Amino acid sequence: MPYTNAKKGRQVSRRAPKNASASRYTVGLPTSLADQVGRYARTVDTSMSKAIAALVRLGLEAQESRKAEFFKKLKANLANDDPKQQDQLVDEFRTLILGR
Repeated sequence: MPYTNAKKGRQVSRRAPKNASASRYTVGLPTSLADQVGRYARTVDTSMSKAIAALVRLGLEAQESRKAEFFKKLKANLANDDPKQQDQLVDEFRTLILGR
């Protein structure tokens, strides 16, 4: 039976999730980040939970894309003996791994 979500003012169903094998987690977000996620959720008209899941998926895909791009550059420049080019690749690798 549906009930009204007091915060959002819309009806929410109490049925089981479509994907019963999905894991559920509780996360704590800083207020500023939670506000950003809330704005994103309203923009795409979805719940905070689904917005967080979508943003995590997009972030993981972006990380994989950056990694693939780095290895593509590395492979193209393996034979390059230019120390500046090697230092740049090391810096890119450091950024990829450490996120800095």
